[in-house]
Parts: sequence; C-alpha cells; structure tokens
Amino acid sequence: MSSNGGKMLAVSGIRSDHRRLRGEASTMKTNQVGAPRMNEKDLVMVTVMGQIAHPIGRPNPYRIGYDGVPRILPGTGGIAINQRVGNRCVGLAGDHIEPGVSLHNNNREIVGDKNGPNLALLTYCCVGNIAQVVTGPCAGKQGVVTGKHGGIEHLLIDFPTDVLRRLRIGDRVQIFSFGLGLHLPDHPRIQAMNCSPRLIRRWGVRADKQCLHVPVTHLVPAKVMGSGIGQNNAIRGDYDIQLFDPKTTRRFNLDTLRFGDFVAIIHSDSRFGRAFRHNAITIAVVVHGDSTISGHGPGAMALLTGDRRCLIPIRDRNANLAQVLRIRQLPPLRQFTPLIKLS
Repeated sequence: MSSNGGKMLAVSGIRSDHRRLRGEASTMKTNQVGAPRMNEKDLVMVTVMGQIAHPIGRPNPYRIGYDGVPRILPGTGGIAINQRVGNRCVGLAGDHIEPGVSLHNNNREIVGDKNGPNLALLTYCCVGNIAQVVTGPCAGKQGVVTGKHGGIEHLLIDFPTDVLRRLRIGDRVQIFSFGLGLHLPDHPRIQAMNCSPRLIRRWGVRADKQCLHVPVTHLVPAKVMGSGIGQNNAIRGDYDIQLFDPKTTRRFNLDTLRFGDFVAIIHSDSRFGRAFRHNAITIAVVVHGDSTISGHGPGAMALLTGDRRCLIPIRDRNANLAQVLRIRQLPPLRQFTPLIKLS
C-alpha cells in the first residue's frame, strides 16, 4: 500500500456528489492501526478442481450494443494470453473478457444437481488462493485465484505469461480453497466474502477500533451498477459497472479501471445479495472486462460489505491484485475510451 509522508487519504464520508466526497477526505497515520483479527484457525482448507474452459459460441455471433450496433467480438472463456490482472479492462476489442485462465468443473457426482461440482468450485474458492496445474505440459506450475464471473460461472486464475502460452484447453487445475467462513470478530457490522486470509493480510486493510480502512483505486456510485442485481447471494459471481453515461464515467474516472482494481461501491449492500442501501458500502475487485451490451460493463466481485461508518475506503492508485499479491509489476492508471464510444 503506497503512502505519502506516512499519511494516506481516508474517505470519511459518502456523498452523492463526488467532489464533496473528495473534499471530506481526512488523513490517517499508517502506524496508528493494525491488521484486523480473523478466525483463521477455524477455517477449513479444501481441495477443489476445475478444467480450463473453452470459449462458447452462440448460434448468432453478433452482440447487439446499447447503441443498436451489432458487433462480433471475443468473449468469455479460454486462456487470455495477453490480458492479466493489472491490465486495463476498458477499451479492449472484446466483451466480458476474463483475464488469464477461465475454469469450470464439468464433472458429475452421483448426488446433487448436475452442476453441483462447478457450484462448489465457485463457492469454496477465494481471491488469493493458490492454484496448481495437475495435467499437461505445465503440471506443477502455480497461479492464484483472482475472481469469479457469474452467469457463465467461471473461476478466474492468473498465471505468468510464459505459463499461459503453454497451458492447454482442458488442463486440470487444483485449488487449495481457504477462506470460506472467514469472519472478523472485532467488526460485527462488516461481512467478508470471497476473501482469503492471505489477501486480507497483504491488501493493507487496517483496523482502527471498530473501523476498517481499506485501500481502493476508485469510488463507484451504486446508480451505475447493472447486471448481477437480483441474485440472492454475492458469493458466486459479480455485478457490472455500466460505463454508458459519459459524465458519470468521467467524474469517477471509471475509464481508468484495470483488472484486479479494488473499488468501493457506495450505497451498496452485498450481505444477502446485491441491493441499494444508503449508508452501506461494498468493497469489490474488478474481475472481467467492459461490454457494449445494455446493463453490462466491467464486473466487480464483493469482498467486504457493511456500514460505511465502519468500512472506510482509502484512495490508493496501487490498490490492485497485481501489486497486493506481488503477481507482476502494476501498470499505471491510464484513461481509455470504452469500445462503444470508439465505434
């Protein structure tokens, strides 16, 4: 987590006007606080597995944008060789691009629903879990869980680029899932989900009495959140940040979003599904890329949610999985034009 003279900007109030929000920022010394206490000793590590998923085509290859223009673009699934956490997720010639490797589990068990193993894969895994290839030429190589994509039901894994080039569709990847059931005993008004203890420790989350101060790159107003609303849980997927309103996109710098950025969705409650609620906040990670389709955009998966008076975002340009988990050198924030505007 970056600092400036031992101080950081802590967002102390959530207001509908972004300028007022920025004006109410206060300073906080990093040595005044410590990492939050977790129930790590109570957690159970469970091995789960998936296969690298092939992209899926539709009978009609066109995607109709909110501007009425049909486009044929790469989408979800497969191995994205040149897109990893830290890269921009805006302005790519793609739709819902998933960085790195997309996993699912096609196996069937003798009990439960036919997609039960895949649902378990999505439920058990947490951001920061270690993934290891167990078949193919890259057997033994390790990566890290970076997110989940709802709807298509994919688990997303980052590997080094040289490994991505050698991986094959169908290769099996085993994940040491750890973090499901994570609880912060000293913060009863804050709920954690999809987080491994490793992520919490490295993220730079700091506890100060009953408050948590959490590094984020962007503030996102709940009014732009789209696809994914209506689900009864926020464990197995994400919901999308719409970039179709130029004024809002510019005000909140949403055209600089990157895969792996931590963002604060203001007035968002993700405890039991996703809902708009004043004085609530959700801290999420960006898991997939932008889209031209109405209601869609970069996907954000919830990590922490609760009362905004207890869950305080810290503005930090380096608050990205690539930096936090030391995956790769983090590219700087840059502004990009959404594909639908380029067209």
